Amino acid sequence: MDLFENDGMKLVNLLPQDGEAYYHGKILVAEIADMYLDQCINELHWEHDRAFIYGKEIVTKRKIAWYADEPVAYTYSGYTKRALVWPDCLREIKQRVESHCGEVFNSCLGNFYSSGEEGMSWHSDAEKDLVGNGVIGALSLGGERKFSFKHRHTGESVSLTLGHGSLLVMKGSTQKNWLHSLPKTKKVVEPRVSLTFRQMRF
Repeated sequence: MDLFENDGMKLVNLLPQDGEAYYHGKILVAEIADMYLDQCINELHWEHDRAFIYGKEIVTKRKIAWYADEPVAYTYSGYTKRALVWPDCLREIKQRVESHCGEVFNSCLGNFYSSGEEGMSWHSDAEKDLVGNGVIGALSLGGERKFSFKHRHTGESVSLTLGHGSLLVMKGSTQKNWLHSLPKTKKVVEPRVSLTFRQMRF
């Protein structure tokens, strides 16, 4: 059985300027995506995310899990996390994503949304710990969700729906010039895991 779908799909840059974002579509067949979703929910070390906003600590409903090649510290939103060692299931997923998009990743920030009422506000992944203009490969598992980009200066926006087992790749100056978000919705009740594979400075 072929584990991948849409291998022959022509990739188009979703962003009209100042960055690159490519939606590869569903790269995993449903059975494999279902298996990985179950493994991620049950085997990854999830904890509620914390951030400092205007000097106040905020604890989110969304949970995160942080893994890397080395037990490095990663700081964003004023809070520092230390990476865990890759579990077998996540290492296997990473290898499939790398094989599909032709990039190499050394870390992963996982996000677990238990329902559509959990999301992410506008932000960019431009922390100093990440390789400048590096590549981020985001694999979506579970409930389909809307994902949006907004240009920092012009306000121009682009949105798409991320399907179960699909891959979105962001590269170039995207994080410098564009914000992105996962809007909350009451229409989606299925849990969702987003695995954002990254290139960190070690």
